[in-house]
Amino acid sequence: MGRKRDIFFNGLRDGLPVAMGYLAVAFTLGSSAAALGLSPFEASLMSALNNTSAGEFSAFTLMAAGTTAAEIPLTTLILNMRYFLMSCALSQKLDKNTPFFHRFLLSFAVTDEIFGLSVTREGKLEALYSYGIMAAALPAWTIGTYLGAVMGSVMPANVSAALNMAVYAMFIAVIMPPAKKDKTVALVVAVSMAASLVFSLIPA
Repeated sequence: MGRKRDIFFNGLRDGLPVAMGYLAVAFTLGSSAAALGLSPFEASLMSALNNTSAGEFSAFTLMAAGTTAAEIPLTTLILNMRYFLMSCALSQKLDKNTPFFHRFLLSFAVTDEIFGLSVTREGKLEALYSYGIMAAALPAWTIGTYLGAVMGSVMPANVSAALNMAVYAMFIAVIMPPAKKDKTVALVVAVSMAASLVFSLIPA
């Protein structure tokens, strides 16, 4: 029992920086939701059911454009297809005897940052470790959205823009330690960053 508790609290500890980043980014998300006319409850419920900043921001953009209801889930599906690959990677990281219900629950919280922490953990991944990260990170995502929806209208625009940078700083903090330890990981990170830059500059 003591070992299980330690595994959970290790995940909780490692998830605290993610929680702080989520709180900041979700604040901006909540502000965007309020600008569309969503109530704080509606905005926070959306974040509780969708752990994806890109998906939620795109949904708000489509809602503001007056698109059909069918386009929103389709766009969200396309934006979040990378999570299929992340889930496959995590399934290989878990012990083969991990029950299905653990795999089902863990799949709900495959975010970039939680995946990064889980997949770089040494040895086999214990479900309790990921649950610890989730216990810290997911409430912060929902609470941040609620606070943003309540107070976002009084937040200066430049401060909101600065909060958006928190998620990038947080993700860098997740990937740098394993990149320092493993040259292969460092190469993959460098190639990915270069490819992202190239694709952002190509006119087509």
